[in-house]
Amino acid sequence: MNRRLPLVLLTSAALALTACANDGGSKEPAATSTADNAGKTVTLWLAGGDTPDELRTYLTDTFKAKTGATLKIEEQAWPDLVTKLTTALPDAANTPDVTELGNTQSPTFTNVGAFLDISDMYDELGGSKLLNSFVEAGSVDGKKYALPYYFGSRYMFYRKDVWKKAGIEVPTTLEQFNSDVEKIATDNPDQIKNFSGFFIGGQDWRNGISWVFANGGDLAKKQDGKWVSTLSDANTLKGLQQLQQIQRSASKAPADAKDQSPWLYINDSDTILDDAGKAAGKTSLAAATIMAPGWAHWSIGDLTKKDGKEVRTWDDAKFGVFTLPGTDGKPAPVFAGGSNIAISAKSKNPALAKELMKIIFSPEYQQKLGGAGLGPANSDYVSSLGDDAFAKALVESASNSKLTPAAPGWAAVESAQVLEEFFGKIRGTDDLAGLAQQYDAKITPMLNLS
Repeated sequence: MNRRLPLVLLTSAALALTACANDGGSKEPAATSTADNAGKTVTLWLAGGDTPDELRTYLTDTFKAKTGATLKIEEQAWPDLVTKLTTALPDAANTPDVTELGNTQSPTFTNVGAFLDISDMYDELGGSKLLNSFVEAGSVDGKKYALPYYFGSRYMFYRKDVWKKAGIEVPTTLEQFNSDVEKIATDNPDQIKNFSGFFIGGQDWRNGISWVFANGGDLAKKQDGKWVSTLSDANTLKGLQQLQQIQRSASKAPADAKDQSPWLYINDSDTILDDAGKAAGKTSLAAATIMAPGWAHWSIGDLTKKDGKEVRTWDDAKFGVFTLPGTDGKPAPVFAGGSNIAISAKSKNPALAKELMKIIFSPEYQQKLGGAGLGPANSDYVSSLGDDAFAKALVESASNSKLTPAAPGWAAVESAQVLEEFFGKIRGTDDLAGLAQQYDAKITPMLNLS
């Protein structure tokens, strides 16, 4: 069951973190020999299942060989991560030594001193070659606390055959995309029930904010030293109006649908496959286009049998990808997916935790991330993603991507699912500006920890 952290609990815990955080590791013990480390264990929290087993094994084996200590990897579910970090980080007896966390969650924890200052390692771990927007999300007053683990950008997956039947080419501007998916939905060349030219869930703000960013808007900004919500700003409203038109004219996605598993609606069969590749249900929805992180391509394709299981096999003749175009000839500034990684300020093994960070940011591991389809933190190793259509779309879409605001309370906004609530009301409102003002008033107090 997904649990959400109440704002009051998050704020109280954040203040507790501030009170108990150390001074950035000034009392850090010196590194010891591999023999001395034989009985020590370092705990790494990884979020979700994005890091493949092969990479986990590499980390544990390499860490053991390099330090003599044991690396214990524990997987945490994304929906529970903020709650668990808020509870564990202040507790030296239970804190993970190193933890992955979402890039949008980093500002909250870095602003309250939950992580070790690793500015002295910044250059050694990649320096200016690291994805700058992620570095900024993990920095406070120029000091580095959390660095990028991997990036994943969002782009379009489309049915070439359906687009061709509708007489539509891949668009080169955002305005063209908007009108194209509306036309495809209206034409519905195969007369499919509940058909979407572009399937985007009503509560899917992570993809929906691309229209806000593309029109020069944002979700929040800093004014006079305080963060304020900017949903009702003119440029933001322009993007939201375009999204509303798409929701009404191009998408049949439910108003309460989020950004999980949109690929279910672009495949031929109406059979839903679970993570093990087995049939798990049916859906009557279908779409010509979806927007999803690059790794979605493993779930798109024709059903085939492999090792006794039904799996999806990509068909280049039927499916294709392209980056969402912006308003200026460049890729639209989509939301940058991915995560950061940091050392707990309460780690009992900071020297060993730093050794783990060196392994994670090593050329060998960075290239392994790319080989697994995860964007390496260090730009020197982006070529490890390959040169197929997926890699090209990932790199192109990431080139102009953006993060959510680096407000200290942003994790509270996400945890309370306020944006899901707001975006879910966009389609049905006749007063979008008034709705935006209402949620500006609700979100602004959440943005600043005080």
